[in-house]
Amino acid sequence: MVTVAPPQGWSYALHLPHDPRAPRVARMTLRAALTGHGMGELLDVAELLTSEMVTNAYRHTKGPSSLRLRSVRGGRLRVGVWDSDPHIPAPFDKPPGPFGAPPVPTDSDSGRGLFLVQECADAWGGWPLGDQLFGTGGKLLWFEVGEDGGCVSDAA
Repeated sequence: MVTVAPPQGWSYALHLPHDPRAPRVARMTLRAALTGHGMGELLDVAELLTSEMVTNAYRHTKGPSSLRLRSVRGGRLRVGVWDSDPHIPAPFDKPPGPFGAPPVPTDSDSGRGLFLVQECADAWGGWPLGDQLFGTGGKLLWFEVGEDGGCVSDAA
């Protein structure tokens, strides 16, 4: 059953423990929210990028993380991932714009996730939070995708 999003939009927040299953739980939550709100055309790219960001939060911190999904004007989705480490990783440490190849060897099995987000998302960014979030600090990385479905749809 598809529901209609209220005019003011919608948002969901999910607290994720430091657990290797967190990326899968995040993907399942994203899938349920987008399907329920009739935004299935964004699913492939949003699921890929959300998985990359939640996986990074798990792999590079020792604490919990959280996922925030929010509809924004024009049929767009904004996904935010908070974690406890205040360090903003490349390429999110620079303003959006032209970028080079990821700083990893071409035969590496990891190290390209955030560059993939940068390539496929319509907009992206990151903020160090200091002690702004209930004294927990950390950072928030986010991306936004629109109705065109991003780079996953382009590859099909």
